[in-house]
Amino acid sequence: MLEPILVSMFCVSAALIIYHHLGYPLLLKFASNKTSKMVDRQANRAYQANSDDKLRPSVTIVVPAYNEQNWIAQKIRNLACIDYPKNKFKVIIACDGCADDTAEIAEATIQEAICCETHFEIIKFDSNRGKVALINHIMTTLDSDITALSDVSALISIDALLLAEQRFSDPKVGVVNSQYHILNTNNQGERDYWRYQTMLQQGEANIGANIGAHGALYFFRTHLFKPLASNVINDDFVLPMQIIKRGHTAVYEPKVIALELESSNQRADFKRRIRISAGNMQQIVILAKLLLPRYRAVAFAFMSGKTLRLLTPYLMLICLFTSLALMSNPIFQALALGQIMFYAIALAGMIAPSTLNQRLVRVISYFVLGHFANLYGGLRYLFGLENGRWERV
Repeated sequence: MLEPILVSMFCVSAALIIYHHLGYPLLLKFASNKTSKMVDRQANRAYQANSDDKLRPSVTIVVPAYNEQNWIAQKIRNLACIDYPKNKFKVIIACDGCADDTAEIAEATIQEAICCETHFEIIKFDSNRGKVALINHIMTTLDSDITALSDVSALISIDALLLAEQRFSDPKVGVVNSQYHILNTNNQGERDYWRYQTMLQQGEANIGANIGAHGALYFFRTHLFKPLASNVINDDFVLPMQIIKRGHTAVYEPKVIALELESSNQRADFKRRIRISAGNMQQIVILAKLLLPRYRAVAFAFMSGKTLRLLTPYLMLICLFTSLALMSNPIFQALALGQIMFYAIALAGMIAPSTLNQRLVRVISYFVLGHFANLYGGLRYLFGLENGRWERV
């Protein structure tokens, strides 16, 4: 009696893992081919004032900062080069109790000639309260039509605001997302992972189900903001999804680029993914209503993408333990040995990355390490070990 149950558990778990990693992307690609009509958007203002400028929405770019002295000057100079009417946008650098020279460097940089025509505000908070508390506070002071949130370490394309405001010409659009790129990483698995995520994001956008955002850069209508709970971890997912939950749409604009300057390594990426995974567990709990059928494509993407990603490490454990329990059957014996070999390759790649430097080994190692972070981060949230405070990775 037990054997059929174990076989069923293995088959269902394996099918869901395969569907999440292969079936879902293929479905998105097929659906995209049937439904998508790409619009070639151009932003040809070229820093020249024109009659359209007075009709453009006002934009505030908010840059939360905590101990970002290495990147704040580059960020400010980048934002000073944005091609948008200078009387229509401003930049707020919000320093959340920085213990380094972030605020001082920011104040010095905005005095440079390149920054003289852009409205910059440097706001310094004496104590560190966390990014969510910072966003909640700053948003009460804004009266612009559009708000953009952007990480300090990410440079944004100079036509980003022009392209975003075109997307907001549709009154149904509440959120506009950018395309994220990493400038420098020594982790091949991480590079492949972000290519995969970009592909998924484009596919979800093509079926009208662009979900979440990346903190490097995203836009939303200011009046749609609702204060976030103080314990929110992935604010760049929860904030856009709360807007979608109220009936607005999110769109993906691949020509709006956010380029991550800060180099990454395996250790830093692992710590980051633990925290993101804790946030994934939290967002499933607080946004569970988005899985209801009335949300259609959004529910499909939320289940197939975010929810199954969170469940994958548990499904992998089910596959391993059920196949071990069924090893008297030669098929399951082979499956068990195959899984053990897979995890052994991953472990070897983590222990000796310079020796085992083949791409397949790196990808397998990144896959397994990522889902271990997924498991660990989710459990950390469930046991109350994560919070909304800043932490430098």
